[in-house]
Amino acid sequence: QVQLVESGGGSVQAGGSLRLSCAASGRTFSSYAMGWFRQAPGKEREFVASISWSGGRKYYADSVKGRFTISRDKAKITVYLQMNSLKPEDTAVYYCAADPASASDIVTGNVGSWGQGTQVTVSS
Repeated sequence: QVQLVESGGGSVQAGGSLRLSCAASGRTFSSYAMGWFRQAPGKEREFVASISWSGGRKYYADSVKGRFTISRDKAKITVYLQMNSLKPEDTAVYYCAADPASASDIVTGNVGSWGQGTQVTVSS
């Protein structure tokens, strides 16, 4: 079992930036791809970005391409989501995800481990 703990959420004005972090732990955490999803009030959870174990492959939702960047540290246990040029429609609870599947497979949302979520609020 993998445990995921997110941090870095908060409130920001439109056009601002935030960086989310997700720290992973667990004895079985090996070769896991990781990703970020978000869920706005009244909407379904949606894919935001994912990254492979090596960090060499990254995938983004069209709505965040060019504004968000996913990365992971050299130890591969922390994943980051740098969010720039934030818009009010980016307001949501952001969830970290991890799975032994590939980064491309995580896009579907069928993942084994989820974090508790962190709130991001963007005001206009």
